[in-house]
Amino acid sequence: MQRILVIGCGGAGKSTLSRQLGARLGLPVLHLDAFYWRPGWVESGSEDWARQVAELISREAWVMDGNFASSLPERLAACDSVVFLDMPRWRCLWRVFWRVLRHHGEVRPDMAEGCPEQLDWTFVRWVWNFPRDVRPRLLELLAQAEAGGTPVFRLRTPLQVRRFLQSLPDQRGSE
Repeated sequence: MQRILVIGCGGAGKSTLSRQLGARLGLPVLHLDAFYWRPGWVESGSEDWARQVAELISREAWVMDGNFASSLPERLAACDSVVFLDMPRWRCLWRVFWRVLRHHGEVRPDMAEGCPEQLDWTFVRWVWNFPRDVRPRLLELLAQAEAGGTPVFRLRTPLQVRRFLQSLPDQRGSE
């Protein structure tokens, strides 16, 4: 596992798991939100974003977290494994609200500079509608990736996440 894509609903735990995977496996972690957003929550232009993704996926090794449907096919083609955090809606919403409470007005370590945490009802609606609007297409793309030989790890509970992490070789301190 040298190029791991971590995807799932907002609040599923992508950034946390990505940091844990990076530390355990000795891989650099790339939080797509930190590359996509500009100060003041301004979105990257589509051409700039496409160039940025191409550069990121060309790197030798990474743990990459984020959904960004526009670049998902390219990222799926470039990764050697996928972790899909398929958490229930209630857990994702709880984590989103907890994250806002913990980091309100601060810039999280996995976010772009100039983008402080805030309660964004558009994002809350996206999380709420993820199972209906995003998940079905995501499952189709993951089935295609798996049929092409890419291992897909679908984790639905925090216990499954912990067991998955524990099943991986610990590369910390082996350098």
